[in-house]
Amino acid sequence: MEKLKGKRKQVMIGGGVLAAIVVIIFGWYEWSHVSTDNAQINAHTLMLSSKVSGIVMEVLVQENDAVKAGQVLARIDSKDYNNSLRAIEADLESARVKQRDAETNYNRMASLYKQNVVSRQQYDTAEATFRELSKRVVAIQAQVAQAQLNASYTEIKAPSDGRIARKAVEPGMVIPVGQPLFGFVDSSLRWVTANFKETEIANITKGKKVKVEVDAIPGKDFEGEVESMSPSTGAVFSLLPPDNATGNFTKVVQRVPVRIKLLNLTPEDIEKLQAGLSANVVVRVR
Repeated sequence: MEKLKGKRKQVMIGGGVLAAIVVIIFGWYEWSHVSTDNAQINAHTLMLSSKVSGIVMEVLVQENDAVKAGQVLARIDSKDYNNSLRAIEADLESARVKQRDAETNYNRMASLYKQNVVSRQQYDTAEATFRELSKRVVAIQAQVAQAQLNASYTEIKAPSDGRIARKAVEPGMVIPVGQPLFGFVDSSLRWVTANFKETEIANITKGKKVKVEVDAIPGKDFEGEVESMSPSTGAVFSLLPPDNATGNFTKVVQRVPVRIKLLNLTPEDIEKLQAGLSANVVVRVR
């Protein structure tokens, strides 16, 4: 009986010690880490649009397609732009011929003027004609450069490696300048925006180590580090920022966006980390 009581006592002591250890570990973890589940995966996203208007002749990609930098995504009818380019190039060649003739005449008049063979007025007229034609050549060269750009803009290209997230164009559509055609997600970079409570950011500084868990990728932890912290809370730039001067003030704990750089990502990781995915973030602050 005494032995049984002794064993029970040992078990109770052992259980108490174990519970104390657990409490200490849990308390230390809570003291040295801050966490939030108000976080999302971010990427460089943009809407690709056309810089020129026209009829869409070809659409060469579909939604979710992977594309390379410079790859042609769609083509606009370029006949009008090419015709305009050829016409301006012809004007440029004609202006250059006139400029060369005017330059020859100017040089001849300058030589004759030094010999007092022609008047000052004749010399000035030749000089003015040459300089005017030279300026015209420069102006037409600028028009040619712009026409070349316009012709090149008839091909809508991927700005970098990435994926087509949305397609809003079909062959035969007449599109104006600036109409969004493709939703594009860059594949070179991913980061996390974590919104911490204002009471949690005192010890969050640049370079702190971070562990990131993504809901869509269970069983895998991503390494990161704090890259920067927003100079304002999220409420400041909201659509309807709170006006505390109205007299209806209610204190609400604000959230501060913290940008977290993800480290050691492989191309496969980037492929899985779609923009907008929810994440859980733990920052080691001590």
